Amino acid sequence: MSPLLLFSFVIAYFLILLAVAWYTGKNANNDSFFIGNKNSNWMLVAFGMIGTSLSGVTFVSVPGGVGDFAGNSFKGFAYLQVAIGYLIGYTTIAFVLLPLYYKLNLTSIYHYLQQRFGVVAYKTGALFFIISRVVGATARLYLVINVLQFFILDKMGVPFVVTAAVILLMILLYTFEGGVKTIVYTDTLQTSLMILGLVVCVVYILNHLHLGTGEALSKMREVGYLNIFNTDVNSKGFFLKQIIGGAFITIAMTGLDQEMMQKNISVKRLGDSQKNVITLAIVLFAVLFLFLLLGGLLYLFVTNNGASYSLNAITNKHELVSNGINIIGDKMFPSVALNYLPTGIGIIFIIALISALFPSADGALTALTSSFCIDILGLRERTDWDEKKKKRTRLTVHLTFAIIFLICIMVFYKLNDNSIIDKILDLAGYTYGPLLGLFAFGIFTKRQLPNSIIITLISIVAPVLSYILSINAKTWFNGYQIGIELLIINGLLTFIGLLFISKPKAKA
Repeated sequence: MSPLLLFSFVIAYFLILLAVAWYTGKNANNDSFFIGNKNSNWMLVAFGMIGTSLSGVTFVSVPGGVGDFAGNSFKGFAYLQVAIGYLIGYTTIAFVLLPLYYKLNLTSIYHYLQQRFGVVAYKTGALFFIISRVVGATARLYLVINVLQFFILDKMGVPFVVTAAVILLMILLYTFEGGVKTIVYTDTLQTSLMILGLVVCVVYILNHLHLGTGEALSKMREVGYLNIFNTDVNSKGFFLKQIIGGAFITIAMTGLDQEMMQKNISVKRLGDSQKNVITLAIVLFAVLFLFLLLGGLLYLFVTNNGASYSLNAITNKHELVSNGINIIGDKMFPSVALNYLPTGIGIIFIIALISALFPSADGALTALTSSFCIDILGLRERTDWDEKKKKRTRLTVHLTFAIIFLICIMVFYKLNDNSIIDKILDLAGYTYGPLLGLFAFGIFTKRQLPNSIIITLISIVAPVLSYILSINAKTWFNGYQIGIELLIINGLLTFIGLLFISKPKAKA
C-alpha cells in the first residue's frame, strides 16, 4: 500500500479538524478554553469522551491481546472483566462525585481539596494529576506515532522526531484557541470515525471468512479465544480483582482526573452531566466488546491464511508468525489492516487509528494547560492581570506542555522497549493512588488535616510502599500477585497516612 497515499489522507483529516477548530474557536476566551463556558451539549460530550477513554493504545492493544497468551491459555475476552468494573465506576462518578463538583461550582476539581483541607492538599492533588497525565499521554502518543512511523513515514524517509513534532503541532494548532469548547466537537468527530473504522473492519472480515457473528463466536470458543472469567485467585487476572480494580481505575482515572471531568463540568446542568456519564459507560462497554470481537476475527483471519503459533526458545514466549514476522499483540491489527486487507480498508484503519490518537492527546494537552494555569498559577483569581495577559500566559503554558510532550516521546523512542512503555503506563496506578486517598478521606470522613507539607510527603510515601509490596507480594503472600488492585492499595495507604495525621473537626 502506498505510504504517500496513506499520508495524504492523514493530512486531509487534519485539515478537517483545523476547520472545525477555527469555527468553534471564534470569539473564544479563557472560560471557553477551560470549561467551554459551561454550555457544552451533554450528548456531544458523552460521545466524544468514548474516544478519550479508549485512546490509540486500546485501539491496537485490546484486539491484539485476544490471541496473546496469559500463562498456558489465551487472554481471550478477559478484558470484559475490567469493563464490568467500568460500569460500576461510572455509576459512582455520576451519583457521588458529579453532585459534589456541581454543588461547589468547580472549574478545577482539585479546588475541592483546597476547600476541604487547604492549599497544600490542593497543590498536591494538582501536581499528581499533572505527572500522571504527562507520563500517560506521552506514552500513548508514542505507541501510535510509532505505528504511523513504521508503516508510513519510515518508507518516506521521514525521521521519527519530525513525525512526532508534526503530529504535536497539529494537535497544538486545533486546541490553541478554543480548548474545551473546540475538543468537545473534534472529539465527537474523531470518535465517530474511530467507531466507523472498527465496524467496517469487523464487517469486512466476517464477510471474508463467510461467517455470521454467532458462527464467528463459536469458532473463537473452539480455539480458546472466548475466555472471559479467570478463577485463579493468585493470578493478576483473577476476575474479582479485575472487576473491583476496573471500578476504582474508572473512579480515579476519570472521576478524579481534570482532563475527563473538565468536559463533564462544561455541561450546564448536573442532570445532563449524569446522563453523559451513564451513556458513556453503556456505549463504552459495547465498543470494547466490538474491539474484542475484532481481535478474535483478526486471529481467525491470519491463522486461516497460514500464520501459526510457535514457542520462542530464547524468550520462552509464544509467537504468532506470518511470513517470518511475529505479529502477535500490538502488531496484529496494523499488520493485518495494512498488509492483508484491501487498500480502502487500510485507509479506513489509518483514519480510525489517528481518530483514536487525537482525542486522548488533545484532551490531555488542554487539561494540563488548564490545571497548571488554574491550580498552580492561580490564573482565574489573579485580579491584577487583565484578560489579555491571562490569555498570553495560558497560550505560553499550552506551548510549553507541547514541548514537554515532544521531549517525553523522544525519551520513549530512545529507550525503544515496549516493556518499558508498559511500565511507564503502569505508573498511572501509582500516581492516581494518592488522589484516590485524598478525595476518599475528604468525602468519607469529617476529620481535618494540617495545612502542611506532610500531606505531600504521605502522598509520595504511599506509592513507594505500594511498589515495595508489588514486587515482593509473590514471595511474601504465598504466590499471590498484585495486579490491577495496586491502585486500591495505594489509595488505602494514603488514606491511612492521612488518618494518622488528622484531627477531629473543631466544634462550632
